[in-house]
Amino acid sequence: MQPSAQLAGILARLEPLLGVAEGEPVALDGGITNRNYRVRFGGREYVVRLPGKDTALLGISRDAERIANAAAATLGIAPTVAAAMDDCLVTRYVRCRAVSAEELRAAPEAIATALRRFHDSGTELPARFWVPELLDSYASVTLQRGGALPEPYEHARDAAARIAAVLPLSDPVPCHDDLLTANLIVALGETGAPSRLMLVDWEYAGIGHRLFDLGNLAVNNDFDEIAEQGLLRAYLGREPRAGELAALRLMRVMSDAREAAWGVVQSTVSELDFDFSAYAARHFERLTRATSDPRFQEWLGAATA
Repeated sequence: MQPSAQLAGILARLEPLLGVAEGEPVALDGGITNRNYRVRFGGREYVVRLPGKDTALLGISRDAERIANAAAATLGIAPTVAAAMDDCLVTRYVRCRAVSAEELRAAPEAIATALRRFHDSGTELPARFWVPELLDSYASVTLQRGGALPEPYEHARDAAARIAAVLPLSDPVPCHDDLLTANLIVALGETGAPSRLMLVDWEYAGIGHRLFDLGNLAVNNDFDEIAEQGLLRAYLGREPRAGELAALRLMRVMSDAREAAWGVVQSTVSELDFDFSAYAARHFERLTRATSDPRFQEWLGAATA
C-alpha cells in the first residue's frame, strides 16, 4: 500500500473517534523510524504517528509507548494521547518550539525534574529496556537478516557488560530511553510565551535503569562536567556524590553502545534512505574514546547506583 493510501485509510478510521478530518495532512520533519503528520479533526489539531516497518525488531513496544505517553501526559510532561490503533498513535498537537542542547546544558533543572517525576510515577510498562540485552537482540537480528557485525561490536558488548556489573538493573523504573534533543520541546502558552518542557517520542519507553535516562540525555546533548553536576543536583535534590557522577559517565558509554548497535541493526533491516552505518560508526568511535580514557576504569571502581 502506498503511504498516501495508508494514511487516508487511517484518517478515515479515526474520524468516528475525533471528528471529520479537515484540510490536507502536513508532514512533520524529524524522526528516522516513523512518519508523523499534523492533522485537523473536528476543529482540533492532532499529531498522527505512523510506525515504520519492522520496528518491533528494534525492541519497540507500541503498547509501552502508548502507556508511557499517556502516563507522562497526566504528569504534564507529554502531549495528551487522543487515540491509538495498531498502526497509529494520535496525540494532541501542542504549540511549541524546539529546545537546543545549549539550553539543556545551561539549565538542566526542568528536564531533571520531569524525568524524576516519570521515574517515580510507578507506571507499569509491558517492555524492558536494558542495553546488554538489546545488544544481544540486535546482533541476532542483524545476523539472521544477512547482515554482519562490525569489528567494534564486541567491544561495545564487553563495555556494556562491565558497566552492568557495577550498575545492575536492580531497581528498575519506567524510562523514556531516547532523549535526543529533538525529542524535547517547550510548550507555548496562548500568548506564545514558554510554558513548560515536554518529552515526545516515547517509542523506546520501557522498564529500565533511571541513570540510563540521565546518561543518555547527557551524551546526546554534549553535557560537560558542570552540566552533569547540575543535572544530578536537580534530579537528586542534593549535591551529587563522586560515585553518582561516575555512574552517570558510565551510562553515557552505555548509551553509545546502544546507539551504535541500533545503527548496525537498522542498516540491515531499514528501508529508509539514511546512512545508518555512518551513524553506528560515530557512536562506536565515541564509545572507544571513552573506554580508552584512563578515567573509565576509575569510574567502574567508583560508581554507585
